[in-house]
Amino acid sequence: MKKIQVLGPGCPKCKQLAEQAEAAAKALGIEFELAKVTELKDIMAFGVMTTPALVVDGVVKVVGKVPSVEDIKKYLQ
Repeated sequence: MKKIQVLGPGCPKCKQLAEQAEAAAKALGIEFELAKVTELKDIMAFGVMTTPALVVDGVVKVVGKVPSVEDIKKYLQ
């Protein structure tokens, strides 16, 4: 099971990233857990200073932008 985390305070781009990450995982047919990390101290623990950010299985994949569903699929495989 993939662990997908979206780091951000809940801004529109953070919500968009969460929606696109969920869409990508469903399109691939993989089992996943999607978590939103909104606490600043928890976000900084990943070394992330710009949100939104995408983390897959504990590895930061994207910082400061919302990638396309197709790009997110690549990060999930």
